[in-house]
Amino acid sequence: MMLRLFTTLLACLFAAVPAAAQDKVLRYAFQVAETGFDPGQINDLYSSIILSHIFDAPLTYDFLARPSKVIPNTSAGMPEVSDDWRTWTIRIRPGIYFADDPAFKGRKRELTAADHVYSLKRHWDPKVKSPNLYLLDKKVPGMEALRAAAEKNGRFDYDSEVEALRALDRYTYRVRFSEPNPRFLYDLVSCNVSCALAREVVEAYADRIMEHPVGTNAFRLADWRRSSRMVLERNPNYREHAYDPQPPEADAVKQEIAARLRGRKLPMIDRVEVYVVEESQPRFLAFLNGEHDVITGVPADFVNTTIPNGRLAPGLASQGIQIDRNAEFDLTFAYFGMENPVVGGYTPDKVALRRAIALGFDIESAILQMYRGQAMRAQSTAPPGSFGGNPNFVGPLAEYSPTKAKALLDSYGYVDRDGDGYRERPDGAKLVLELGSAPDGTSKISDEVWRRSMDAIGLRIEFRKAKWPELLRESRAGRLMMWSLGWSAGSPDADAFYQLLYGPNRGQANHSRFDHPDFNALFDRTQVLPDGPERDALYDRLNRIVAAYAPLRPYVHRIGTSLWHPWLYGYQRHPVMRQFWQFIDIDPLPQAQARK
Repeated sequence: MMLRLFTTLLACLFAAVPAAAQDKVLRYAFQVAETGFDPGQINDLYSSIILSHIFDAPLTYDFLARPSKVIPNTSAGMPEVSDDWRTWTIRIRPGIYFADDPAFKGRKRELTAADHVYSLKRHWDPKVKSPNLYLLDKKVPGMEALRAAAEKNGRFDYDSEVEALRALDRYTYRVRFSEPNPRFLYDLVSCNVSCALAREVVEAYADRIMEHPVGTNAFRLADWRRSSRMVLERNPNYREHAYDPQPPEADAVKQEIAARLRGRKLPMIDRVEVYVVEESQPRFLAFLNGEHDVITGVPADFVNTTIPNGRLAPGLASQGIQIDRNAEFDLTFAYFGMENPVVGGYTPDKVALRRAIALGFDIESAILQMYRGQAMRAQSTAPPGSFGGNPNFVGPLAEYSPTKAKALLDSYGYVDRDGDGYRERPDGAKLVLELGSAPDGTSKISDEVWRRSMDAIGLRIEFRKAKWPELLRESRAGRLMMWSLGWSAGSPDADAFYQLLYGPNRGQANHSRFDHPDFNALFDRTQVLPDGPERDALYDRLNRIVAAYAPLRPYVHRIGTSLWHPWLYGYQRHPVMRQFWQFIDIDPLPQAQARK
């Protein structure tokens, strides 16, 4: 009897605790597993989302401003930039501290300019194997010599001062480029390039640094079950940061959010739980059941029932569920391994094979079946609305024509000699295409579209099945013949999408390993130009080279739909920003009631 009375009193006590005293916990899911948490070693989207909430770059984007607007983050203001775009000086605000960690031996560790210099230098360290070095490589005088020395003696000398990359005082550092670099502005926003790590943390954890992220941002990693669950909690050392967005005057929704949350101390929530749920049905059902608070991309197979005719279904609207739907700033595509003996190379017969495969791929079926109509056909690599992209360009690789594909294959000797219904190579050898494919429902649909498309033009295709992180490793190593990828830019500039085919980026952004001298020379010229007509004209020439050699088959630019429950407030999809946790609030009482 006494035990029952005590239990009842305890339940009443907890029921009486006001909602404001309860932890505010955001729960949602990734559809692809993370790879790790070291800015120097990763560039996949899902790991980058986690990184951007743990680490800080000097600059960031205003969460509600449209178009995207760069603003100071840990910097004391916008960078000082020389007239020729070569010299960038960044001043870091004093009083910003890293999350506590045993590597600091009980000291409260302040962020300094030296941390940013050290973190940038890590991209040149051969042991780090940075997939982001391509953004800085051969642009900062003195750094190539340090890398070459490290490759020779096995140790990167971080203490060797480089005049072009150094701290001027405790809070100021300077980067000096050999040529104009107007788009370094966006690198200073990118966590994968410019987020700051503490040297003592990196040295303390050494080869395990991917497991031990320690940063200065609003959250810190509390628990990690690889490829399953990530838990992050509020960083007690996070600086005083009040929410002050600048939304467009004509956007009533964003204006309302700004009015309600402006001045609030960030972050507004206490903890984030991120689950890896690769299959679309359990991921979507977890959201509908209130187990997850937001779904940042409605799975394609639920689009017709969720947003019929582009509008939120009445049943969901009656529950107070909110929607945000916008064109993604991305590109999905299939690339051809240009060093692969079957589909690679620059000879006319190999070019013809790739162009025929592109022509034979049924993009309309892909849009309807893979994306459920939530995508627009991509004409080039750059998405509409990007700075420097040409919205009027019509790309030959975007065309679907089995007739042209078969004629092209016939012309170059890819014919069926043994009567089995599939073509052989011009020399009579067996011809089998192989496409990397993950073991999930979406990939199964993609596989079927590819199989039907290739069967229709007489090409045999098989699928290399593996988990996405494994395929990513093989792709970077140049071991895949073909693979489908999505490329989501961290900046609003078209430059990020032309990086995909720049020769020196092989094994980094350039998974196809396309390396054409004319493309490379034109791309080099774009790098020193600010956004404008001269650069736009060069991009059009790059588009024509891509169309001629077909190193990839552009698919679509996706239309992203996010849904969230009414107890979550302040969420909006940003075109390129990967952070949003700090800018949302949660009412824990209705959230808890929905989960009973």
